[in-house]
Amino acid sequence: WRNDGVRRWRGYGVSFTQGSCLGRTCSYVLTGTEKGFQETFGSTCHGAGRAQSRNRSRRTLDYQGVLDKLKEKGISIRVASPKLVMEEAPESYKDVTQVVNTCHEAGISKKCIRLRPIAVVKG
Repeated sequence: WRNDGVRRWRGYGVSFTQGSCLGRTCSYVLTGTEKGFQETFGSTCHGAGRAQSRNRSRRTLDYQGVLDKLKEKGISIRVASPKLVMEEAPESYKDVTQVVNTCHEAGISKKCIRLRPIAVVKG
């Protein structure tokens, strides 16, 4: 199956979703590139990356403040634990657009679609 799948999609690149964090501005759908397969074995960014540690996020961010900001953006949230709200807050992560742009400009993946979050579920 794998070889058939690779041959089938070879001309298009394999698309994948570039996730963001809890309520950040957006996520992306990217496709692989020949350069990416040659130079990085088809690997590219798989998230924005943390800007601060989970502990620091819990210490410095306000639970209700994060919820209020998400609500202002029209984003609904469900979490298993309140501490996840601070740990996964937008402020805890790098800007996903900058990360994706870097990979796009380096030629290891191509931006296809930009997605806007409407809901977040963290378990």
